[in-house]
Formats: sequence, structure tokens, C-alpha cells
Amino acid sequence: MDEAHLTVNNDLSTDVVVSWTSQHCYQCLYQQLGVVPAAPSPGKPNSVDFVVSTQHEITLQLNSTPDTLELCMVPFHFGEHGNYSLWVKNINDSSVVDCSVVTKVEPINSYIPILVAFAVFAGLAILFVTGRTLFGLNIVRNFLLRIGGSMETERLINSELGSPGRTVTLITDNILPPPPSASKRLRSLDTFRGISLVIMVFVNYGGGRYWFFRHESWNGLTVADLVFPWFVFIMGTSIALSINSLLRARSTRFSVLRKVVWRSVQLFAIGVFIINPNYCQGPLSWDNLRIPGVLQRLAWSYLIVACLDLMVARDNLDILPTDAWWSPVIDILLSWPAWLCVLLLEILWLYLTFQLPVPDCPTGYLGPGGIGDMGLYPNCTGGAAGFIDRWLLGENHIYQTPSSRVIYATHVPFDPEGVLGSINSILMAFLGLQAGKIILHYRDLHTSIISRFLMWGFVLGAISALLTKCSTDQGFIPVNKNLWSLSYVTTLACFAFVLLVLVYYTVDVKKWWSGAPFYYPGMNSILVYVGHEVLEEYFPFRWHMANSQSHAEHLTQNLVATSCWVFISYVLYRKKVFWKI
Repeated sequence: MDEAHLTVNNDLSTDVVVSWTSQHCYQCLYQQLGVVPAAPSPGKPNSVDFVVSTQHEITLQLNSTPDTLELCMVPFHFGEHGNYSLWVKNINDSSVVDCSVVTKVEPINSYIPILVAFAVFAGLAILFVTGRTLFGLNIVRNFLLRIGGSMETERLINSELGSPGRTVTLITDNILPPPPSASKRLRSLDTFRGISLVIMVFVNYGGGRYWFFRHESWNGLTVADLVFPWFVFIMGTSIALSINSLLRARSTRFSVLRKVVWRSVQLFAIGVFIINPNYCQGPLSWDNLRIPGVLQRLAWSYLIVACLDLMVARDNLDILPTDAWWSPVIDILLSWPAWLCVLLLEILWLYLTFQLPVPDCPTGYLGPGGIGDMGLYPNCTGGAAGFIDRWLLGENHIYQTPSSRVIYATHVPFDPEGVLGSINSILMAFLGLQAGKIILHYRDLHTSIISRFLMWGFVLGAISALLTKCSTDQGFIPVNKNLWSLSYVTTLACFAFVLLVLVYYTVDVKKWWSGAPFYYPGMNSILVYVGHEVLEEYFPFRWHMANSQSHAEHLTQNLVATSCWVFISYVLYRKKVFWKI
């Protein structure tokens, strides 16, 4: 997969050194592919075969061996499974060298499996919506009742689709009024969580081995980089609603704090002792046990943000006036002590990132090391973030195969869920907490909630544009998932607010969409996440493939595995089985 065959034909009287670099690799050294010997005689070129990457456009550099004279540069985006020839020869017996690429065998279209999968799932969605619409028509219901000829048929249909157009008048004098909307569980939040979780499961299983379904090697974003911050964000939103509900139920702050601490300890322990070790390779070993991780990052963010909310949350939160001069920033003013703590944490992150001296590395370095930055800092991967992890935890207790190895050829361990980045994950959860505060402050005022979400999205987007200078690598603080950089958090929080607006409007306001099927895994998120990690290597989530170099087979396997977890969560939802920590 993601490779092509290249034959370099050298018709020159001197050896040719072939080197390459990816256009996706920022300021990278050229890596040598090999040497093509000189032609034995004019018109009888020497040929050497190479394998080249097809994920991104690459630049081939051809140099003359004796004096390393650059002969030519060839930028080209090779296609998967294609067969190409590169001819190096003099033009009309002159000293001018011509380098041209000829396609011998056309590449395959590796994106067709994605289009097919999209068509299949879109077709299933259309069939589901059409079926529900048809079964909702009275004429169809009556027809089914006549065929069934029994009240049991009517009961089954009504239990799934509601009463067929009958109006029942009830005496409501002694019926209690419905609970206030603040106590209602918003389906949009569970749907948002489910969207993040389903994509997370899919990319963790491999994402069909497409590069854009894997984490970015360093700066930039792929689909895989979106979901974890969104999960942290919606966790913050749930914290606001959960703590408000507990305080309204007259729970003491100490009892709530005790639950928060216990839940954080459980999440951290599950991450360290269940998710991180690979028990298929032997018993637990403390010598190389990874300490950071996804659940550990969630536990840390949950603990800090929940404690901050407990510090400022009100026991009774009624709808506050919207005509006061301070109403545009009400969600900040009411939580100003918590905001102050978060700002101090962010100042700490900025200071450590840009001022902490790192041995043999430039102060404030944010690069990948390896062959990046022209190979000047090969052991400086992650700068201060990597140094702190190696100093506090030790090289054997952090992630050994970071995504920077793919393009930047780094060899230093680096953990994307490390200590320093946890500060910015707290910021991400706290921004989600603010979304929950908005829902509480403006409950039932849908226009106000949506406008506030969009305002936050605009402000965070503007901050991201300023920090990154609207570029991938040229900004003050690039968007970087490995570092959980400040611009990464503001960018993903901007996306989260916009996505939450769309889901909230379609699910809870207009009720055009029930949130299915994402709603079900969103209701059982811990079980689905832990289960998909623990059972990853077992059938039906994985099986022996006939062709392991096929995107189509990998995509099929990963989609089937992800769909299995969605179905499992649906069954558990119907059985009312929820794993809560």
C-alpha cells in the first residue's frame, strides 16, 4: 500500500545519486534512495529499481557522484501501485541534463473503496429514513393491522412508532407538571460524544490504512486528530450539567468532590493497567509500562476541571437577565476564579514551552527533530514537552513509536499524551465546560444558546488564525496534536462549538434527527472505548486478510469492527445496560 515502483535509467557517463524528500516534510534533509551507475556506453543506460512513497508529493534530487553537482530536481506525486521510469540523459549530446518521468503502468485509484463505503452507508441511511417515514403513515399502519388481524400487531407497531393517529383526552388536574427542561438529558450531547467516539474507534482500528485517517506526523491536522479533543470538550460540557444536577439535588460539595476524585482514579487505573499493557505479549512489566495515555489524560482533565467548577458552581442557577450590560460575558464573569486558574495554567504552559532550557536544543523549540529543520536537532523531538516527559517518567515509560517517525524519521521516544500537553487538555475541557454553562444559563432560549456557541467559535477561530498566521508551519504556535499546542486547542474548540451548534439544532431544537446511530455509543462511551481497545485483536473486530496490502480489505475490516461496536451499544441501550464510572 501507498507505494509505487520507479526505475531510474541513467544514460550519463557518471554515476547518479538519487535522493528524495516529502513535500509534507517541513525543511527536511534529502534521504538517499540509492546510486545508479554510469552508462557503460552511449545509448545503453544503466537501470536501478526503487520503491517510492505515494502518500504525498515527493521531490527527487539527482546528483553527480564525483562532485555532488545537482543534475536536476523532479517534483512528482506518484500513484499507488503505479510503475514509472525516470530517464536521465543529456539533451542532444550537450552538457544539459534532462530528467523526465514516464508512466509505464497506470496507478490504481485507492480512494474508490471510500466512495463505495460511503455509498453503502448512505444507502442504508436512506432506507432507514424511508422505512420510518412509510411506517409513520396511517395508511401503511392500517394496512399492516389488517394483515396482522390482531391487537398484538397493533401493540408492536405502536410500541415502536406511536399510536396510529388516535387522540386520547386525559384529565390533568392531578397530574404533576413536567420537570423543568434543565433536568432533561440533551440528546445532542450524547450524539456529539458518539460521533467523536465512533470516529476514534475507526481510526484506532486503522482507518483503512489511509494517511488522512492517521495522526499527522507533526504540524497540521488529519481526521484522526479531531476526535480526542472533541471527546475532552464534550466531557467538560457534561461536567457542568452533571455538577449542576447534583447540587440541585442537595448533594454536598464534599460528596461531589469525593465522587470526582474516585472517578478520576478509576479512569487513570484503567488506562495504565488495562489499556496500555499488551498482555498478549506477556505479563505486566514495570520496566517498560507506559504511564501516559488517553484515559489518563481524560482523568487528569476531568479532575481539574470538575474541581474548578465545584469552586464556582451555584446551588441554584435560574435564568439570568439578558439585558444587563454584563450579560454578553455572563458565562465568564460567574466563573472568573476558575478562568483565572486556567489562565495561570496557560501562562505556565507558555513559560515552560518557550523558556525552559533543554540540553543540546534551542530554547522554545517546537519541531519534530529527526531530519526536520535540516537535521540540526535530531534528538530534540517536542522540545520542552519531550524533555519533561523523559525527565519525569523516563524514556521507557512513554510512547515509543510517535507519529513523527513516519515522515521525519525521528528515533527519540515522545508521548502525545505527555505531562506538559495535559495543561492544554484542561483548557479544552474548560472550554467545553463553558458550553455547558451557556446551556444552563440560557436553557430553553435556543437562539441565545446557538448565538453564544457561534460567538465562541468565531473568537477561538480568530485566535487560531493569529497564532498560526493561517499557515501550517509558519505561525507563532503551529497546530500540533503531538504537543497539544495552544493553537491546536483553540482550533479544535472552534470546530467543536460549530459542530455542537449543528447537532444541537438538528437533534434538540428541530428534532429532525434522533442522533442515531451515534447516540447509542455516546450513552456507553467508556464501555465502547475500553472494549474496542481490549478486544482489538479478536474476531469479529479483526481477521486474517487475504491481501494485507489492500486498502479495500483494511477499510472493510475497520468499518465492520466499528459497526459492531455501534450495534453492541444499541443492544445495550435497549437492554438499559450502561457502564458508569
